[in-house]
Amino acid sequence: MARNPGKNTEMKDRRREQLLSKALQLFATRGLSGTKISHIANAAGISQGLLYHYYKSKEDIYTELIGGALERMNEAARGLEKLPISPREKISHALEAMLDNMQHNDDFSRYFMLIAQATASEDIPPATRQIIEKENRTPYEVIERIMIAGQQDGSIKQHDASELALVFWTTIKGLAFHATTHKATFRAPDVRLLTSLFFTESD
Repeated sequence: MARNPGKNTEMKDRRREQLLSKALQLFATRGLSGTKISHIANAAGISQGLLYHYYKSKEDIYTELIGGALERMNEAARGLEKLPISPREKISHALEAMLDNMQHNDDFSRYFMLIAQATASEDIPPATRQIIEKENRTPYEVIERIMIAGQQDGSIKQHDASELALVFWTTIKGLAFHATTHKATFRAPDVRLLTSLFFTESD
């Protein structure tokens, strides 16, 4: 029976996604140095030989995870900034979406842990370091601009906008770490608790 190229491609794509998801779990908890290629293959339920058909090394997997995560994060940040809604609504929308992902998507929180570990580590592949240095500031810059726009319309508190952006992202990262390390008991907080850090009193 002739092979169906479309189905073969779909199967490869599914297996690649499975590999990345399993590798993410391992890298987020063990780090790059503590994760072996055999760990990833075992977690994905495939042989090391088959894994090498997809990736040459664990470093290649690691770099793809970091690059893909930052690309999606930056796309989401830029998309948020372009939404035809008020700065206050943008901040609420972003927080609600991320809290919902933390509650229902385990990989979402793991990506935050992975990026934080990679950013702090001196022992990562050069290609990964280049991606981080190029892409890691965009979400902070976008939120800072949204905070400035909100200060101009009076909806955001009058503090240094870069500090507000820092508080925004460190709060999200802290919650993501907690969601990863306390998966069984994690419950996302009420978004109003977070928005109160940034919003002026509503009418």
